[in-house]
Amino acid sequence: MQEIYSTSNLREKILETLNQCGLESSCYSKILDYTIDLFHQKGLGIDYYGYHNIIHELEVTYVTLLAAQWQIQQNLITKDDAKYLFVAALFHDYDPQKRVDKPHEPDAANFVSTDKTLESLLRESNIDPNIVSAMILRTTHPWAGENREKAELLIGHFYSVSDSIGVDLQKTEYYNKLGWFLSVSDRIGGYAMGDFSYALEMAKKNAHSLAWHPNLIAIRAVAYFEDLLNNESEMCNQILKALPRDMRKSFMDNVLGFMRLRENEIQNQAAVIYDKVQLVTSIDPITTRQKDEFIDTLFGIFQELPYPLQFLRSSFADSVRDPKILLNTLRIGDENGPIVGFVKGTTLENYKLRSDINDPHFGKGDTIFLEPIALKMGYWGLKGGREMRQLFLMQAQSKGYKYLASFALRDVIQERKKRNEKIEFVRQFDPERWDYYRVEL
Repeated sequence: MQEIYSTSNLREKILETLNQCGLESSCYSKILDYTIDLFHQKGLGIDYYGYHNIIHELEVTYVTLLAAQWQIQQNLITKDDAKYLFVAALFHDYDPQKRVDKPHEPDAANFVSTDKTLESLLRESNIDPNIVSAMILRTTHPWAGENREKAELLIGHFYSVSDSIGVDLQKTEYYNKLGWFLSVSDRIGGYAMGDFSYALEMAKKNAHSLAWHPNLIAIRAVAYFEDLLNNESEMCNQILKALPRDMRKSFMDNVLGFMRLRENEIQNQAAVIYDKVQLVTSIDPITTRQKDEFIDTLFGIFQELPYPLQFLRSSFADSVRDPKILLNTLRIGDENGPIVGFVKGTTLENYKLRSDINDPHFGKGDTIFLEPIALKMGYWGLKGGREMRQLFLMQAQSKGYKYLASFALRDVIQERKKRNEKIEFVRQFDPERWDYYRVEL
């Protein structure tokens, strides 16, 4: 998987925009490089599939600075404000503990105010770390209820220990508004940086790392954008107006893309609920599995899976053609209808799993591995996945396997345990909560 923007490319764009904001000192490049190194050291570089990786951090910093540059030109903020936005954007998601993918803003704020290396860099830049910490806490989302109350208490603490703020209410209000500026820039962020395929990949990253079921992606994306556009319209419009036209267009096109996706899901649900169409599982003959058109259709659906769940990607076509691989499809209407999903798998020994799984049945030849269920966007939540999984279990039993192993969301596995299925956790993984399990057949 490749990102639209590399770390080095974003680094250059950020430095260029800093210069355009009047921030030309080498101290800013030192802060930027220190941030990039930290994220990589903590395993949050480009190889970390979660949403809150170094690419997201740099995208938000770039978008924030672009908007700040326009604000400076309009005399709405100063270049000193831009340097605070720069540092706060860089560290707003830095969570050294990484208990879950969703950042814990108090940890990020605490790091900024206590890290000795960063303290030295900020002193060189004449930046107050307490103000940066307060601005990071203002990115807490949602900014309501208990979340807001806890954040405001901590923000008050950082202002109170700041030599330049103290109890100056006018200054606290000013920096709170800059924190709001950063918060909205954060949520516009990468959604202004690419087309809908990139936006959807970001949403899938977020869903995977937060252990959301795929049927929630479009629902929560639409709610996310409606909240941003309706409830924070003042700041959202201010930032969008400050961005280049192509970025404004990308953002709005992506908002509409998620709304169309959700509309398509509702239409599919209505069709199934009112029996206009049926979703039918099918064990396709090996002659069908040799056809390029069939393989291409399945691969298109396969590519919609989150990247960590794309097993045997490089040998996908060969795996579909291989008669030893068990496979069934989900079709609309009847066994000859359009394909909207599939499952496949074979003996566990054919897969290279994470080294920390250590499945005791590996090498015994008694376990079949079920690759993650693949469904087209718009068909999750219609029970087609369950039907394919049940059919796959019957296929595996007919081949004499004693166990089935696979990955699933922790909550899903726990629900199946409550139904007294013979299912057990083999290895649990955080923060994504996408766990490895085994079922006795």
